[in-house]
Amino acid sequence: MQVIKKDLEKSQIELTVEFSVEEFQPYLEKGTAKVSEKVKIEGFRPGKAPLDVLKAKVGEMSIMEEAANIAIKKTIDDIIEQNTMDRPAVGQPKVEITKLAPGNPVEFKIILAIMPSVALGKYKELKVTPDEAKVEEADIEKTLKELQEMRVKEVVSEEGVKDGDKVLVDVEMFMEKVPLEGGQTKDLAVIVGKNYFVAGFDQNLIGAKKGEERDFSLPFPTDHHQQNLAGKMVDFKVKVGEVYKRELPEINEEFAVSFRFENLADLKKAMTDNILADRTNQANQKTEIEMLEKIVADTKFGEIPEMMVESETHSMLHEIEDNLTHQGSKMADYLQHLGKTKDQFILDLVPSALKRVKTALIMKEIGVIEKLDISSEEITNKIAQLKEEHKGDKSLDELEKNPAYLRYLGNVLQNEKVLNKLKEWNYADAGQKQKS
Repeated sequence: MQVIKKDLEKSQIELTVEFSVEEFQPYLEKGTAKVSEKVKIEGFRPGKAPLDVLKAKVGEMSIMEEAANIAIKKTIDDIIEQNTMDRPAVGQPKVEITKLAPGNPVEFKIILAIMPSVALGKYKELKVTPDEAKVEEADIEKTLKELQEMRVKEVVSEEGVKDGDKVLVDVEMFMEKVPLEGGQTKDLAVIVGKNYFVAGFDQNLIGAKKGEERDFSLPFPTDHHQQNLAGKMVDFKVKVGEVYKRELPEINEEFAVSFRFENLADLKKAMTDNILADRTNQANQKTEIEMLEKIVADTKFGEIPEMMVESETHSMLHEIEDNLTHQGSKMADYLQHLGKTKDQFILDLVPSALKRVKTALIMKEIGVIEKLDISSEEITNKIAQLKEEHKGDKSLDELEKNPAYLRYLGNVLQNEKVLNKLKEWNYADAGQKQKS
């Protein structure tokens, strides 16, 4: 196997790897077996069809491609390790098969980012102080009201709309007598006393009964997210549907018992503990960010590979998309709310992605300097812990045999170890070993 190394711009290298026909033969045999397992050929058991028969069935290039992928997967880690001894690789490599033809040498190229130079400044005795997490009485009252809303009873009312009622309305919106695009809504639920669309919308419904129509105009705020409406006067035509009287439960001992607490005091204590834990976590995260930003600001970096920033940018995008999905929203709706295209939004993420890349680089450099290595025993123990937490998940059995996953897990554990040491060195109260 021949490997030619070429330095590229921006801390990247290109490795051109060539297998001779003889070197590729074992992988060709494995590729043949794997394709044969997937293809049903009469007269042969899965995985046992000879090469010539298989070629006639699926084509020789399909077998070659499978064999090439096996060869890459088997050799890429060692190739990268042997050619990045001086400056380790970072991020995910890009791999492309460049020559693949029967009876000829097989070639593929690897483009990967290598660790840019990192000249650390001060990273100890920074004396950052975590904010003190507090819970006020107003926080408890707010949470109790949210619980009240969860147990509200709604009863159809024949009376006119009153403050606190829920109303189903059909809405049409106009500007200068022209219907607004997307300005028509059916069965919109409005709770009177809470602002909808614009301030005053709900108040214009007071007194109306089912079937009644109300016409009114309201100005949209100047900072409204839809620029075509910001600061404009909009006309509303609203038809009132069902009206519901909302009965909120009284906050008392019985209310607490309905949430499986002994009494109201226990419910309030649980709320206090939960809010305090959440705010402590937020304070810790804020302090960690402050500490890491100070270290980054005092560090000099070599040329950072574009592919590292690009990879981090897309990771951030996927995180945002996942969060929106969990909230029952869509990326397209979010972008429309922001008034941006996807490309514009990705561009906005680049500065934050660069910060995250720099943070990852300083964590790695500190780990090397301070010899905060992760042993194979620590990785084994972590996998055992994950198996215990996710009993029955057979995918972990495969992952623990995967070198790429083991490297990823090692990096995660090393970052945790480095972060914990940084807290010890830099928190103003050294005894305050906080964990995010």
